[in-house]
Amino acid sequence: MAELRFDGRVALITGAGGGLGKVYALMFAARGASVVVNDLGVDRHGKGEGTKMADKVVEEIRAKGGKAVANYDSVENGEKLVQTALDNFGRIDIVINNAGILRDRSFARISDTDWDLIHKVHLRGSFLVTRAAWPHMKKQHYGRIIMTSSAAGLYGNFGQANYSAAKMGLVGLANTVSIEGAKYNITCNTIAPIAGSRLTEDVMPEEVFNLMKSEYIAPVVLYLCHEDCTQTRGIFEAGAGWVGQVKIQRGGGVVCSTEGEPLTPEAVRDNWSSVCDMGDCDYPSGVGESTMLVVQALEKAKSQPGKRNIVRSTTAAGGSVINPDLAVGQKFPSPPFTITPNDVILYALGVGASTVQPGHLKFLFELNEDFCTLPSFGVLLGQSGMGKLFTGTLPGLESIDITKILHGEQFLEVYQPIPTSGTLSAESEIVDILDKRSGALIVVESKAYDQNRQLVCSNQASIFLVGAGGFGGKKTSSKVKPTVEPPSRPPDASVKQVTSFDQAALYRLSGDTNPLHIDPTFAAMGGFDKPILHGLCTFGFSCRHVLKQYADDDVTKFKAVKCRFSKPIVPGQTIQTDMWREGNRIHFQTKVAETGSVIISGAYVDLINLAPQPAAAESSVTSGLQSDLLFQEMGRQLSIQTDMVKKVKGVFLYNISKGGKPASQWTVDLKTPGGAVYQGAPKTGKADVTVKMSDEDFVAIAVGKLNPQQAFMKGRLTVKGNLMLLQKMTQLLMASAKL
Repeated sequence: MAELRFDGRVALITGAGGGLGKVYALMFAARGASVVVNDLGVDRHGKGEGTKMADKVVEEIRAKGGKAVANYDSVENGEKLVQTALDNFGRIDIVINNAGILRDRSFARISDTDWDLIHKVHLRGSFLVTRAAWPHMKKQHYGRIIMTSSAAGLYGNFGQANYSAAKMGLVGLANTVSIEGAKYNITCNTIAPIAGSRLTEDVMPEEVFNLMKSEYIAPVVLYLCHEDCTQTRGIFEAGAGWVGQVKIQRGGGVVCSTEGEPLTPEAVRDNWSSVCDMGDCDYPSGVGESTMLVVQALEKAKSQPGKRNIVRSTTAAGGSVINPDLAVGQKFPSPPFTITPNDVILYALGVGASTVQPGHLKFLFELNEDFCTLPSFGVLLGQSGMGKLFTGTLPGLESIDITKILHGEQFLEVYQPIPTSGTLSAESEIVDILDKRSGALIVVESKAYDQNRQLVCSNQASIFLVGAGGFGGKKTSSKVKPTVEPPSRPPDASVKQVTSFDQAALYRLSGDTNPLHIDPTFAAMGGFDKPILHGLCTFGFSCRHVLKQYADDDVTKFKAVKCRFSKPIVPGQTIQTDMWREGNRIHFQTKVAETGSVIISGAYVDLINLAPQPAAAESSVTSGLQSDLLFQEMGRQLSIQTDMVKKVKGVFLYNISKGGKPASQWTVDLKTPGGAVYQGAPKTGKADVTVKMSDEDFVAIAVGKLNPQQAFMKGRLTVKGNLMLLQKMTQLLMASAKL
């Protein structure tokens, strides 16, 4: 395995005269970096100064053949620190903001001096050093920045209000720096070390202090600073060889008001248990995503009957002029839409069709005898006239902020195969406008006709204008095509496909040129770390997956599709489409495979002329145990995690009990090609591992509520055979439990 080297890179490390900073400096230098060793020479309380500490580290680096210079300035003189790097090495690639002091006091005893000094060194100092390096990193289109937080900053700690506030402030600083740096290949991450240092040498017990060596932190920081690492905006705790990511968690929340009833303190009180329920938690990663999630929650809230106020002319809270009386019913024709074979092929490539996939040539080669247009192409016909919504020329919608537009839901119905060439005409109409308080929901329907005025397809798009609510309009509409949740069983089929890093750049050539999908600066304005993939591009991927899985790519069998856009996906991530068949309706849900985040929900495709659905085989599971469902899901996961069989190569026999009595027996065979999960003893040979436990404990381990080591020590888990093989099974079991 190749060693991670830093030859030609220049690293500036503050507070590098001892502790963590010293270890950082030595390790960077040992791997080829030129190092600026900054240390003011003060004690942990910020008193005293001197050059001795920095000089010793420089001498040690040079004695080993490395390159280093000392700097003795305060981090409040950030320009001088960076200039030292430029004067001696000609560039600056890496900044490790590590300098820190302590002034611990209980909250009531913190003086202004204690507060200001901590913030000047930790927060302001990190800001000044990073700001000084910023223009040089932008110019060279490369930079790696580390902010040093702490457990006290992340979680709080008695007697450290000043320190905790500064350390948490660094998290916010790092998050924003990472967003603004994305365009320039500048990453910024936060490290929260669990290590012994000058700040903690007499705070931790001696035996604990000795375990928390700085050498266990430095490798994490070095990896985050290497050019191969593209991680940004991460928060990582590390200590004693353990490394873990920390994320901000948010519960599902609850809408505390109903139609006709304003939000009141009493309503909040009565819903407080739901407000605090973390059972359905999420991990917001940006302002734009957070807004989208709130919108989704509002859409799901069931309105109660009440008075509906139709306002004749009102300015919404966000400043947009919304007048439903004038806007609803407005019709606007689109320019003629000419389709060429190149348009058909370009769209197919944009939604993931490939010549390496069997059957895709019919979408990609104009001379193929079955050349045809993907049905989801129809959304482009619906979009052709949508731009008029945001030009400010439609009565009732004179002032719309295009940076606050979200595509909420989409419906498409196809009446005849979309031609591969020809000219079509489209007409759009605003059929309703809803006041969702946090924004306005504009419902637009479009119809596309061929040259004989035959209806080709129709679209309904729900467009959410963030901040444009509060104009007193109605909350619901019978005209909106409803979404439908999938059945409460494991998916019948699942398809994964990796998107290209240039997927958005390719898809936008089909007509959606919103800079949100290609310009990092514009994406940052919307609160995203980087440009996101078009929702309708993900939509196209999913429709194609359904068409392939259930209609063998026969476009004549495609009738309609409806979906809700829930979260964004970034080009380069993997789209996973989970599908359930219910007659001629295929429910689907689309995820980011790497994170499990649902990006399309409440979705379905209606197909026609399908072969009858095979009668569901009578389940062999009759015990009614919770573990049975997990084993069934494990079997399905094997078709997705195809490398699991190659990695594990073992046969596992599970004896499950209920109420102290034997209840079921399952075999997980990861030796047979493709793997198998079935009830009963192994069909061939003997099990490599035999496990005995209760149904309740098996499920508790799978969902993370019971530690398997503790269960083993207490006799609740009995294992016979190869324990190492059993540990390898954890990945499959946990994936099944999550689903």
